[in-house]
Amino acid sequence: MNVLVILIPVSLILGGLGLVAFLWSLKSNQYEDLDGDAWRILSDDDTQPPAD
Repeated sequence: MNVLVILIPVSLILGGLGLVAFLWSLKSNQYEDLDGDAWRILSDDDTQPPAD
């Protein structure tokens, strides 16, 4: 039962840190261009020029 005195505050702190990290990622526009990476991976712009 004494373990709960430690585990409950630790879990609340970790949950709060996760929430702060998520809100920071929203504020810094991490989720603005969701389709850009999907289309960028399919482009053929990464071809190497022929060696002379």
